[in-house]
Amino acid sequence: MTLHSVRRRGLRASAIAVVLAVVSALVGCTGPAAAPAASGGSLRPVTLMLNWTPNAHHAGIYYAKAHGLYEQAGIDLTILEPGDGVGAEVAVAQHRADFGISHAEAMLPARAQGMGIEAIATILPVNDSVLMGLDTSGLTTELGSLEGRTYGGFGGPLETALIKRLATCGGANPDSIEFIEIGNVDYLAGLEQGRFDVVWVFGGWDALRAQTQNASVVTLPLADHTDCIPDWYTPIIIGNSDALDADPALARAFLAATEEGYQAVIASPDAGAEALMAAAPELDEGLVRDAVAYYAPRFAPDGTFGPMRESVWTEFTAFLVEAGLLTDAAPVRDAWSNDYLPKR
Repeated sequence: MTLHSVRRRGLRASAIAVVLAVVSALVGCTGPAAAPAASGGSLRPVTLMLNWTPNAHHAGIYYAKAHGLYEQAGIDLTILEPGDGVGAEVAVAQHRADFGISHAEAMLPARAQGMGIEAIATILPVNDSVLMGLDTSGLTTELGSLEGRTYGGFGGPLETALIKRLATCGGANPDSIEFIEIGNVDYLAGLEQGRFDVVWVFGGWDALRAQTQNASVVTLPLADHTDCIPDWYTPIIIGNSDALDADPALARAFLAATEEGYQAVIASPDAGAEALMAAAPELDEGLVRDAVAYYAPRFAPDGTFGPMRESVWTEFTAFLVEAGLLTDAAPVRDAWSNDYLPKR
């Protein structure tokens, strides 16, 4: 397993903790102002901060950049990776980046702490998170098999709330599950060594890799159990609320080029994989090709890229409130918009 796959999952799993750890010190601070619009037909400098290192979720963005789609939209795009404890939420809130890649479970708590950010598109319309383990541990595709298992994660309250809810829905005793913190480790190796029985990963990355290495890998997709837990949007594209109000044309141009990139990847996953590999040659080429092929039909299953539904946002917010991760549902108000997406 590469460091990229480990870190990417780690950021997602601990997103709320990371946001809350830095927001108290940073919220209210001001960063550099967003770049002014270019004149005279020149390209406008625009920055996008990723949620972590480049991966298959970003294939449409890298395709659009490699094939000049942002330039055609009048944008000179610079792609940044987060660092020094500052992720996309803080960077976008403080105008350090024009746009960012985030997750609903990170963005909503950030808004609760006063960050003026909002979602303008979802990269995946259905959450691709899965629980992963080995059948040799007793884990099966049934939720009841969570009974007595050891869950390895980052100790986040969202993890605990979701796993316990799933176990309960499966008829298992949630108190029988042991929760341990494992940090950034090789998840498959830890499962094979019996250090833990279940981890939470993305189906199209860590789970995909693990399934090619061990035939005993079992996955429980969270999206298969939305009668028990809510679906939510992850990853999402975010913008600064004030900047969006001041210059909606920039967001529309950025999303039009981005949407065109993802549609091209849907039509040709190999082309998307090649664009991603060209930008991040250190990645495992086999995994990249498999992962982009996996996600291509999932980016826009109904033919449209990016739109979000109110019910998904409200139901997930209600779950966060119930789990004690939010005090109330106020952060979801004006937290997302489909208005900047291309009209079809």
